[in-house]
Amino acid sequence: MPEHCLWAPSAWIEGRWQQGVLLGIDARGHWSAVTPAVTTPPVGATVLAGPVLPGLVNAHSHAFQRAFAGLAERRERDADDFWSWRDRMYEVALRITPAQLQAVAAQLYAELLCGGYTQSCEFHYLQHREDGRPYDDPATLSWALAEAAQQAGMGLTVLPVLYERAGFSQAALRPDQRRFASTASSVYALYQTIQSAGRSLLNAGVAIHSLRAASREGINALLRRVQDQELPLHIHVAEQTGEVDDCLQATGERPIAWLARERLLDVRWQLVHATHASAGESEAVRASGAGVVLCPATEANLGDGLSELSGWLAARVPLSVGSDSQVSRCWAQELRWLEYGQRLGLRQRNVAAAPALGQGATAARLFDAVLAGSGHAAGLPHWGLRRGARADALVLDTQSAGLLGVPASHTLDALVFATDAPALREVYVAGQRVVAEGRHWQHAPIAQRFAVAMEELWGA
Repeated sequence: MPEHCLWAPSAWIEGRWQQGVLLGIDARGHWSAVTPAVTTPPVGATVLAGPVLPGLVNAHSHAFQRAFAGLAERRERDADDFWSWRDRMYEVALRITPAQLQAVAAQLYAELLCGGYTQSCEFHYLQHREDGRPYDDPATLSWALAEAAQQAGMGLTVLPVLYERAGFSQAALRPDQRRFASTASSVYALYQTIQSAGRSLLNAGVAIHSLRAASREGINALLRRVQDQELPLHIHVAEQTGEVDDCLQATGERPIAWLARERLLDVRWQLVHATHASAGESEAVRASGAGVVLCPATEANLGDGLSELSGWLAARVPLSVGSDSQVSRCWAQELRWLEYGQRLGLRQRNVAAAPALGQGATAARLFDAVLAGSGHAAGLPHWGLRRGARADALVLDTQSAGLLGVPASHTLDALVFATDAPALREVYVAGQRVVAEGRHWQHAPIAQRFAVAMEELWGA
């Protein structure tokens, strides 16, 4: 018997709305049963006030960049691009303290929960003190993130990052990258520390910053330590055309083609962005079983370019989405940007829909695609409204602007394409309610600490 039950008037199960769904929660905070067609709520069940969606994984996040969101939207030189943005972003990376990081991350995680994410993957390359010296405890900044996630009630996957050099032709890091320095040994040791901590809602994987920032020897050394362990392995790849050009010059191959040539890719890999992938590279990704993490709001903000969405969908490559630089913290907005970018580039509508496959609803196809890739990106083998998965759920507010009066069959369409703000009434993580009436349960103390941290970072 389940420890507790939720009853939803409808829930998104196996790609469609199903009515009268009873959701049993066991003592571990996982779904013990998911039973549609239960027309009357059982005695003792918590009756939910609206339709239920599974939560999604935020598959790519740099939490500290929440402190920089909105502060790079002015141009004071002839041109501005990803590389000039990056140099300005380093200002906060060089100053933020563990206490400030915890305050900023807690605010971010509370916002992500209100935006429908219930797990976040932290691509964690901020490792050392402000002057570049190691902390006495190398996991100091990882614990700041873990404490923030625990305070917010968010699931967290920490991905310590291999970061060795400033570029293909540069053997070392730049002075303003001094907090990022790591080796295969330090990355794997940090992974082991986090993974063995036994903290609720916390797990770990590993990451490689990019091919420009990690040597072949370093990558090999990390993979030797990882061996065949089932863990998520993330990498930035082919985000900008400049990166592709540099990789071609240094290796003779495009970035994804190089990974394929070296026979590195497998089902554990998550290729973050993969914006500038050729048709041949897309096929190599499909054949390997690797996933792709798309971050459309950040990619638009940074002027990266448009991913070949139709190709990834047609190849059934596992997809997920990420908040990345934190200019958007809501998955519905990411799905909207994902589709709208394609519409603008192709001058077509409903690009992601596939009526020939019986998937004529754009929002549903996108949502199901990123739902299917979510758990894998975070190293969680079970995900969604299914038995054995963690008991995470989003309860929609059908009285909110954008959903009010919309026919039930079009709820997901309206949520993605006609709703300006998150339309969630409640959010559950591991069976615990962390958002009620659209507000995070720790909103006031988290916001207060965030405001103090921002004043310390930027007030002068």
